[in-house]
Amino acid sequence: MEKLNVLTILVLTALNLSTVSAALFLIMGKGISRAARLAQFSLLSQTLGWVCIISSGFVFGHWLDPVLSTAAMVLASAANYLMFLALQAWLGPRPHQRALLALLVLMPLGYALSFQDYSLRVGYANLLFAFQLAIVSRAALGPRQPAGLRWRALVALCYAAVACASLARGVLGAFYPELYPTFDAPHPVNVVAQLTANLALVLTTVAVLVAWREEAEGQLREQAFTDNLTGLLNRHGWDDRAPALFDQARRHRTPLALIMMDLDHFKRINDTQGHEVGDQVLRVVGKVLQSNRRSSDLAARIGGEEFALLLPQTDKRAALHVEQRLRLALQEEGIQQPNLRVGYSAGLALLQPGDQKLTGFMVRADAALYQAKAQGRGRLLQAD
Repeated sequence: MEKLNVLTILVLTALNLSTVSAALFLIMGKGISRAARLAQFSLLSQTLGWVCIISSGFVFGHWLDPVLSTAAMVLASAANYLMFLALQAWLGPRPHQRALLALLVLMPLGYALSFQDYSLRVGYANLLFAFQLAIVSRAALGPRQPAGLRWRALVALCYAAVACASLARGVLGAFYPELYPTFDAPHPVNVVAQLTANLALVLTTVAVLVAWREEAEGQLREQAFTDNLTGLLNRHGWDDRAPALFDQARRHRTPLALIMMDLDHFKRINDTQGHEVGDQVLRVVGKVLQSNRRSSDLAARIGGEEFALLLPQTDKRAALHVEQRLRLALQEEGIQQPNLRVGYSAGLALLQPGDQKLTGFMVRADAALYQAKAQGRGRLLQAD
């Protein structure tokens, strides 16, 4: 009866995984990110691994036993690596990827080669499997990021718990094989390990769903803050993000430059060349700004043909260099239309002690911009 109880837990775990994997594919649908897709395949790989290990128990002593058992190790290791890749896609580069990849190969290989030595294979496989789980747990937490801390902590806790259970089971199989002769042995350590795996499955699935939801919310927020035509921030995005950079520069007394740009004779382009050409011009300007800004800079289309570029840690000399580079890049990019020359006027404002709010900072840059237009366009003037 005890043995049946352990086997029942194993079967329930496999059924839970199968149901969860199918549910995730149905709930998330097709149009999901690479990270979400990797998480789905991680759970699917776990499902197949559990099916293989349970099936091997029904062919004990048959040549299929080592085949199915080794396949289970391959699939379990692959599931860990896929979850690592999912975390990496969500959170950026994670540590110890090469070590995990090596363990992905070494664990199933060593398991297969030592299959006839029960103590060696169980101890070896569970030890390396615990290392895999520990790496995934570490990947969920660090390097630290403010985003998704709760679901990441849940993933880390689940993988750490299963790692501890795997390590305990490995010690039991390696040094006390008489107490743990098969994977469904009713030893308390094995029972706890199976229950831990089942619970971790449920909680990890919850964490994946939360991560997917946060990702979707972030994408919607990004769409709301992005100008569809140029790919730059729109006015809402600018108003959301620029004040933080402005306040940071004031607080730390670091240089900050603002370039306000307005395309010259843009209305004439629309009237004579058509709105399609006008849209093409805007797209080219957006491309030039995107490709010539640093990751710390903010570029936005804040009006019909008006753009803003906020440059942290940038003094006058550096700001002038940035503007010259933009003007040259725009000339080199070119528009495939005869008799069409795209240029702009710009105003430059440098942060001063008297600048208390971003709006006032922008007013100064705007004033310089309109002075540039009044003086003949196609030039940059600095605000007082």
